[in-house]
Amino acid sequence: MKAKDFDRKFDSGKEDIVSDLNTASLSRPNQELKRVNVDLPLWMVESLDREASRVGVTRQSIIKMWLAEKLESAKDTARP
Repeated sequence: MKAKDFDRKFDSGKEDIVSDLNTASLSRPNQELKRVNVDLPLWMVESLDREASRVGVTRQSIIKMWLAEKLESAKDTARP
């Protein structure tokens, strides 16, 4: 399919373009996973579990959310 035909289908919003995509080679830059281990005191783990339960997510999710927020905030304050 030519790019202009694909663009037309996409822009119209009326036709499904997913079947025209090669999803076998999709990747998410900077989204690769890297496992890390962190030792935390019991009180921290319990606090994380309470907050995760309150929000309705897993412990891992609450940690990821908070780290992302903190890193984004640090990035914003580091800009001149």
